[in-house]
Amino acid sequence: MNEAAFAPQDAAALLRWYVDHGLDETIGEEAIDRFALPPPAAVAAALPSPAAAPAAPTPIRTPIAPPVARPPVPLESPKLAEDARAVAQQANTIAELEEAVRAFEGCALKRTAKNTVFSDGVAGAPVMIVGEAPGADEDRLGKPFVGVSGQLMDRMFSAIGMSRERDLYITNILFWRPPGNRTPTLAEQAICLAFTRRHIELARPKIVVLAGGTAVKAVLNTTEGITRLRGKWTTLTLDDGSEIPALPTFHPAYLLRTPASKRQSWADLLSLDKRLKDLGVR
Repeated sequence: MNEAAFAPQDAAALLRWYVDHGLDETIGEEAIDRFALPPPAAVAAALPSPAAAPAAPTPIRTPIAPPVARPPVPLESPKLAEDARAVAQQANTIAELEEAVRAFEGCALKRTAKNTVFSDGVAGAPVMIVGEAPGADEDRLGKPFVGVSGQLMDRMFSAIGMSRERDLYITNILFWRPPGNRTPTLAEQAICLAFTRRHIELARPKIVVLAGGTAVKAVLNTTEGITRLRGKWTTLTLDDGSEIPALPTFHPAYLLRTPASKRQSWADLLSLDKRLKDLGVR
């Protein structure tokens, strides 16, 4: 590419594209071992030929071994998941937990996100919705389910007489948007899930609705897909030993891509409405 034709604004746009897709460093295709000895051919080329005049002796210097330094704990290591769990358990209120999440620096997603997306709705509401991760609109506004899929979710719950202003408490298993809306890694899920499970304990909902396959697998610790688990009531056992009824369902974003599945989601909502009435909540 002609460097003169590569304008600064094009370079800036390219860098933004890299960041949005999770590319935050430049490395080669192969690792370089800078402590390895040179190949024999290179050593032979460096030696003087027999016909050459002898060079002046070079003083021998004993190499000094580099200091041994303990490598830093890499981001998303298992230790960070344990740290997150310990920090989450110290929170005794939802406000304290939110403060802990906003101060936590152990998840790499926080580096590329604009906002920490913690929750919306009414804390202590009978139904707690746990989704997957913030999208672009959620990252911009700092609230979960405020984009197109969130608007669809609001209309769906409104059809059974429920709203986030009165009956719903909403969060995600991740508090920061993955670059490019990519699927979060298992390590990222493990770190944030420590806070999410404590979040559910402190919110004490009557029912947890798990929206989307990623949320279902993470919270229920299962490998079963959402199509098999959708609409089937299960029990969520929390770290403090308490049990809460949980209902897996499709994520609203999935319904926007496959409108034919709305019929199944409507059946899930009717099942939720009936369960709430059986519990005497409605």
